[in-house]
Amino acid sequence: MEAMREAWTDDRLDDLNGKVDEGFRRVETDIRELRGEMNTLFDSMQRTLIVFCGGIIVALIGVIASIVSTGA
Repeated sequence: MEAMREAWTDDRLDDLNGKVDEGFRRVETDIRELRGEMNTLFDSMQRTLIVFCGGIIVALIGVIASIVSTGA
């Protein structure tokens, strides 16, 4: 196994700082993309629920109209 270095030079610290900053930038970009995808999915789900609920309401109105028209 490789022996650990005892001293951190300024160059090594600068390299580490740059890698950490780049990692955070990538994570931030990934999170923004994920938010966009989630918003699209929620919009689609909301549209589906509205159509489904509208269908249920129309069906219930049809059932009520059918019951009323038969005189039961």
